[in-house]
Amino acid sequence: MSTAPLIALAAGGTGGHVFPAEALAGVLLERGYRLALVTDRRGAVYGGTLGSLETLRIAAGGIAGRGGLAKIRAIAEIGLGVVQARALLQRMRPAVMVGFGGYASVPGMVAAVLAGIPTVLHEQNAVLGRANRLLASRVRRIATSFAEVSHVDARLTPKLVHTGMPVRAAIAALRDTPYPPLDAAGPVNLLVLGGSQGARVLSEVVPAALAALPQALRQRTHVAQQCRPEDLDAVTKAYEGTGIACTLQSFFADVPERLASAHLVIGRAGASTVAELTALGRPAILVPYPFAIDDHQTANAHAVEDNGGAWLMQQDAFTAEALTARLETLFTQPGTLTRTAVCAARAGRADAAGRLADLVIGLIPAEQRT
Repeated sequence: MSTAPLIALAAGGTGGHVFPAEALAGVLLERGYRLALVTDRRGAVYGGTLGSLETLRIAAGGIAGRGGLAKIRAIAEIGLGVVQARALLQRMRPAVMVGFGGYASVPGMVAAVLAGIPTVLHEQNAVLGRANRLLASRVRRIATSFAEVSHVDARLTPKLVHTGMPVRAAIAALRDTPYPPLDAAGPVNLLVLGGSQGARVLSEVVPAALAALPQALRQRTHVAQQCRPEDLDAVTKAYEGTGIACTLQSFFADVPERLASAHLVIGRAGASTVAELTALGRPAILVPYPFAIDDHQTANAHAVEDNGGAWLMQQDAFTAEALTARLETLFTQPGTLTRTAVCAARAGRADAAGRLADLVIGLIPAEQRT
């Protein structure tokens, strides 16, 4: 049986919380560490590296956006989760515990703090999430995906370490893929990703904008667009007769390869999307989901735009007319897209998973190191 230190990961919820945990797990396993995943009931469906770990499920509940009885119930679930996690940690005795935000991580991280276990939070967005804010004053370190993160108490600044946002292995494997050659006459590969929320506006605006392009540009355009299942028929009809080559699906199993071959991406500005764009160095038009808690997607998009790697279009300004004008300019100026791709790559940190692993390993108590 291995005597390597055990590192516990507290993660659950959306891809923004799960993908960096998956990436960190891969690096730590390669370095010989033992791992365990502490999660809520959603952890039962994880595949990949996380799915192969010893998985310990505890109660957890989200508070944000809830009221009345639902909030009371969620607080009770978190309390129960803390009790469950304390018992698990007493048995497991991890050397370090790493939390990835979201309320699925709160009980485990609270229990680790109470037990005196060294703790690290990873924040995926340019705004410190509400769950992480609850824990920030108690943990040893806060790893950030962006150089600047808002909603952080100034007294906590010494805890911040800019590691970057780890991406899944399939993306990391393609990070050295060159930006596809682009000239004023050849094909333009456009990838449209709806994200986990609010893809309908992309289904409505993007086909209309492309249909209004001059014929010569339409004939050059190759579109791969992710649509919600209920929107597929309408989007298919919108592209009919436009002369645009398109691939429409509700889910792309090969997103990493499609990103690598894209000249331009249109999508939301969630943490995972932004991390993958900057890891591969692909320019994007980012349309933040306007109802995200604390408007963190707008902050993410601003961070990339400020580095010259993307263009932010708020949803209320994301009209077919405005998008047509933007695309016509970009498609006829290949140098602009190429330069933006370079800036997008500079905005990311290709070694984020390794940096985060170094931070975590550095907190292992000396008496537990191998």
